[in-house]
Amino acid sequence: MVGVVACSSMSSIKALWETRIKKGREEEEQRRTTSRGGTTGRLSVRVWEDRAVLARLKEKLQMEDGRLVLRIEQEEWKILPGCLIQFNQAQEWQIHKTGLLKIPHFISNFQNLLVLDLSRNAVAEVPKQIGTLTRLRELLLSYNRIQFVPEELSGCESLEKLELAMNRNLNELPDQLRNLTRLQHLDLSMNDFSLFPDCVVAMPGLQWLDMGGNRLQLLPDDIHRMEKLHTLWLQRNDLEKLPENISRMSSLDTLVLSSNRLRDIPSLMEDMTNLRFVNFRDNPLTMDVTLPPRKKVAEDDEDDREMFGREFMQMYIQEARKRSYAVLNMHCVNQIDEDSADK
Repeated sequence: MVGVVACSSMSSIKALWETRIKKGREEEEQRRTTSRGGTTGRLSVRVWEDRAVLARLKEKLQMEDGRLVLRIEQEEWKILPGCLIQFNQAQEWQIHKTGLLKIPHFISNFQNLLVLDLSRNAVAEVPKQIGTLTRLRELLLSYNRIQFVPEELSGCESLEKLELAMNRNLNELPDQLRNLTRLQHLDLSMNDFSLFPDCVVAMPGLQWLDMGGNRLQLLPDDIHRMEKLHTLWLQRNDLEKLPENISRMSSLDTLVLSSNRLRDIPSLMEDMTNLRFVNFRDNPLTMDVTLPPRKKVAEDDEDDREMFGREFMQMYIQEARKRSYAVLNMHCVNQIDEDSADK
């Protein structure tokens, strides 16, 4: 009887454990099924989201002048999605006022890109991958938050136009940018440059340069190396003098020097007959020179006369020369008088 009871107890315990094991397996299987279903659900949602984003991006693509252009303006696109790679045949990006935070690294997939215009955003960094875009002709990044330009940008061998205005904390360029032999247009205005970058002087094709609104105190003595430069904007800096070699810039026809700290105009600039527009307004020049009035001159012509400044520059240099001669003559007269008195 005792054996029967013991056997019965053992069977009950065994049945209890088997039931628990079976129940545990069923619960585990249920969890796995639920998990698989949840993952599938999340993937499904992600797929639909990607499709929706692609549809939105596709609406932003349009043909303009024979180019496939991605145009997004005044919408919130802080991050560009990876699915954008599907449109890597785009030749131009025009993305303005979207709050874009960074240029995606997959930009290297857009080898057909000719124009990359991301001005008026919040981009803080130019990725090294930008250097793989060997066909890129225009890179426009004005009014962003860029503090550093990578040396890899020199790999954009076809670059003709580079705009980095109003990034405020930008104060230097890598020396490798001198290799941008096709660069013609460079805008570095309203930044924090205190020194004129050496690489800029060495750019052989540069024709147009704006460095207004920086903290420049000196111009390089070899500024004449920029043989093709025809337009130079240097307004609102801290320049106190001009290098004499500026007179050797034979291609220069526009020179803006308003709102600096210039005390004089170099006499050698008198021979710069190529200058069409020159402006010395709002400088503490040593002499106060006033242009003589003209008879029967229209008001607009008079404004042009002052704004273009060629006549003012010539008259200032001539007046400075006259005063120098007068001082020299006075010194000679005084010396003669002193010699006579000694005798």
